[in-house]
Amino acid sequence: MKKVAILMGSITDKPVLDKAFATLDELKIPFEAHVCSAHRTPERATEFVTNAEANGFGVIIAAAGLAAHLAGACAARTHLPIIGIPVQGGGLGGLDALLATVQMPPGFPVATVAVNGAENAALLASQILALEDAGLRERLIAYRKNLSAKADAADRELCQALGKAHG
Repeated sequence: MKKVAILMGSITDKPVLDKAFATLDELKIPFEAHVCSAHRTPERATEFVTNAEANGFGVIIAAAGLAAHLAGACAARTHLPIIGIPVQGGGLGGLDALLATVQMPPGFPVATVAVNGAENAALLASQILALEDAGLRERLIAYRKNLSAKADAADRELCQALGKAHG
């Protein structure tokens, strides 16, 4: 199975990415996470991304706040799918990161999830890898069924608390 690379512009992004780590662990997808800034460590980021495919990675998740150029910098250096996570921060609450991540020039696409949307980034990476992995596809189907079961249980609990019939 190919791995997922998770790059964060700063260690302060880790609390947001914990949901991605947990989701990939739950789906039994190998991953690596690194702090690689497009601005503070551009050589390290470039080296990692240009070697990612040869090192067994199939998807790169790039999370950054503020100027948020990490996902775009990755997209410029590889043909692997890039998923950008704009991280909330600064005076604009993540809007600046969202716009920097989503507004890519033609030829360098970055799939972008919601601000702080690490769980969905992990799930999108999983869906991409599942195109070539039937076992992962089955785990994703089970994951979604579990989400449905949790929603049904919450509805039953709510109806019971309100004294109303479920269904």
